[in-house]
Amino acid sequence: MNEIFHNLIRLKERMKRFPSYLLLFFAGAFILGVSCKKQAPVKFYHEYFGLNQGKYVIYDVKEIIHDDALNQHDTLNYQLKTYWADTFVDNEGRVAREFWRSTRNSPSDPWVFQDIWTGIIDGIRAELIEENQRVVKLVFAPTPQKSWNANAYNIWSPLDCYYGDLHQDFLVGGTNFDSTIVVEQAETYSLIDTIRKYEVYANHIGLVYKYSRDLNFQFNQQGQIYLDKGRELFYTYSSSGVE
Repeated sequence: MNEIFHNLIRLKERMKRFPSYLLLFFAGAFILGVSCKKQAPVKFYHEYFGLNQGKYVIYDVKEIIHDDALNQHDTLNYQLKTYWADTFVDNEGRVAREFWRSTRNSPSDPWVFQDIWTGIIDGIRAELIEENQRVVKLVFAPTPQKSWNANAYNIWSPLDCYYGDLHQDFLVGGTNFDSTIVVEQAETYSLIDTIRKYEVYANHIGLVYKYSRDLNFQFNQQGQIYLDKGRELFYTYSSSGVE
């Protein structure tokens, strides 16, 4: 009789402890499941920079130079071809790629080689070395919260950039791109200055449109405003391919 009584007591104690064991079991299983769950890979969208061997893009370019003191308001229209060539190791030990640039006055003219820039994707940054100055063109992955100084690694004045439209379609030069990002670079309007700069990049292509207008105005003795100095530069996508 005493043995039965003691067995009942032990069973009761086990039942009291059982919920705690069960709770610990499920808690452990949950933690293990979370820790073992595969994380979704981050999509960086490096393809917007277009840095692929043999990739070329042709632009219709309009360049306008203003200098009232020289009575100069010249407009140049030409085509620019950019081409991603071979890789090399730069002076920081990074694998970069040559970026060839050629121009011609019209589609019927032969290309005239101009110079070699270089490009690289270094971690989250896409950089283009322009005239020996390193410019941060894109920061990955593109989000509305991203902002950066494009001229952080060169001697030029700061150029604060951020993303405008993301992964939207864009029509340029008669071609519609179904996924583009807009890099906003500058927007200032005053009585004497008009500055507006932005670039558009298409997925798997690279730069497809560039808008740059930096104008300075002054007042003459009669109080009339006039265009004193400035530069306007527009790249419009014409075609692209692989060679």
